[in-house]
Amino acid sequence: MLQKMLENQYGITVKEYLKLDAYDALRGNGWLYLISNPAGKEEADITELEKIAEHLRNYGDQNVPIFLPSKEGQLITTWEQNKYCVLANRQIEEQRKINLGRKLAKFHERGRRVPFQIERSSRTGQWKSLWEKRLEQMEKVWNGLLFQTPEDEFERMFIDSFPYYLGLTENAIQYLVDTELDDEPLETDSGTVCHERFTNKTWGPYSHYMIKNPFDWVFDHRSRDLAEWTRERYFRNIQTYDVELRQFFAEYQSIAPLSSFSWRLLYSRLVFPLHYFDCIESYYITRSEQDKKVLEDRLKKILRQSSEYERFLGGFFQLSGAPINRMNLPQLEWLFQ
Repeated sequence: MLQKMLENQYGITVKEYLKLDAYDALRGNGWLYLISNPAGKEEADITELEKIAEHLRNYGDQNVPIFLPSKEGQLITTWEQNKYCVLANRQIEEQRKINLGRKLAKFHERGRRVPFQIERSSRTGQWKSLWEKRLEQMEKVWNGLLFQTPEDEFERMFIDSFPYYLGLTENAIQYLVDTELDDEPLETDSGTVCHERFTNKTWGPYSHYMIKNPFDWVFDHRSRDLAEWTRERYFRNIQTYDVELRQFFAEYQSIAPLSSFSWRLLYSRLVFPLHYFDCIESYYITRSEQDKKVLEDRLKKILRQSSEYERFLGGFFQLSGAPINRMNLPQLEWLFQ
């Protein structure tokens, strides 16, 4: 069906279908074609992402795909009542082990040089208002549950744990506000191309392909990606993350040393309990009983590891090689009591 769509709407004939993780892909003529769902994005959003992608390719990033226009010149095409975007990548197989810290730093350095105003996908300077909004919404739900019997185990855990995570969120917001008041951003702190949630798997390898999918991008401060990579690694294995963490930050800073403003922004984002928010919000959105069970187990684990996470936050600067004294990086005193 997708082969037919590609032929009909784009005039491209390929024979081979591939499944690359979550992506449907077609392969032929030395190209890899990713079939993407525009996921609620409008033509103007896609046009902006397409301009960013072109900029990154012009600066030498071969793993950034091209947005293919349809025969009608549209970036979003409709086929059998569904909307699609097609991304095309030269077929370059990445066999060797990649140095992710260095690659991400180079990606950020290219992204920082985007020569036009980013409007639709920008999150720079918005963390405080976004965090406050999420906190407010969750507090509203929590208040509504306080005076009734919990429906299930998840609800009971949420009611009991929320005050602690409310406090943690307020700490994160205060740390962020203090950073913006007390510290001067450097030129390297200007916005760049980041990801919704950057992890070891964001760029693949999708059976040996590295793909930097524009649908993952937001325009933000580089510390967003560093914080989310760190969070994911920590929760993946809270016993052995430290060696990987130290190496990743050393690799990253061999290309792009972090300013005190960057370190502080990164830390505020780690203090913000995004993992907790994601878990609670997902539970109340999903209709699937199976997903609810998975999320209940996840919440149990988050709560079980909360004091371990405090230890991690207390040791993060030291562990990642941040120059605490030279840059006078403030730490949360209550973590050391």
